[in-house]
Amino acid sequence: MHGAGNDYIYVNAMQYEIRDPRAAAIKWSDRHKGIGSDGLVLIDKSAIPEADFSMRIFNADGSEAMMCGNASRCIGKYLYERGLTDKSEIRLLTLSGIKTLSLHVEEGIVESVTVDMLEPVLEDEKLFVGSRELNKGTFVSMGNPHYVIFTDNVDQVGETGSVLENHPAFPLRCNIEFAHVKADGTLRTRVWERGSGITQACGTGACATAVAAALTGRAGRTSQIVMDGGTLNIEWRKSDNHVYMTGPAEFVFDGEAELPEA
Repeated sequence: MHGAGNDYIYVNAMQYEIRDPRAAAIKWSDRHKGIGSDGLVLIDKSAIPEADFSMRIFNADGSEAMMCGNASRCIGKYLYERGLTDKSEIRLLTLSGIKTLSLHVEEGIVESVTVDMLEPVLEDEKLFVGSRELNKGTFVSMGNPHYVIFTDNVDQVGETGSVLENHPAFPLRCNIEFAHVKADGTLRTRVWERGSGITQACGTGACATAVAAALTGRAGRTSQIVMDGGTLNIEWRKSDNHVYMTGPAEFVFDGEAELPEA
């Protein structure tokens, strides 16, 4: 499945046991020798009554992520359209808390999903690459860490994304966004995801970009984030300080794969 081009392999862990998801993520995510994806997502029942289902997500390098906005939308579509729930509001347990998915359903098809991404955590930081100071960025945690830099050159993502992901300021590594405000008010954004590299889109990254744009006066509380794979609509509500992300989710194909050898 993919959400705005951010593609993952989804396994129903209630039906299939993946004993070594890190190894599976590395093997299957290889775009030349495997299925090809940004990582692996396991959909499972929730271990606590406050949530309906749970998710675990492993990046293409095998590292486990706290949360993925695009993946959570895809999970909502999967659960509803595959008959695992008849709810149009699903509570999803992640490593960064319980996220509420609101499904927008038309004639039995989930056309889009709005995810309550909860409250952002903020911090400013100046970073240097060698002796060169980058444009001042904004650190925003959406359950996982993001560093948003506003620039006229969003294509530097390939040049400096890896360097910044592993910058000493981020001991646990960081997702990096390069964003530019277009004449129509939309935010053109490219992202370097921690553990996966350049991806077509990043849901939590879109949320972080929207929050950073609002904080710096570049946008209001609602904005459209235009990423390589599509557009996500973000609202940072004053009423509860939560960030709400709305976007599509799509099936690509179903198949079978062999588990990596132990």
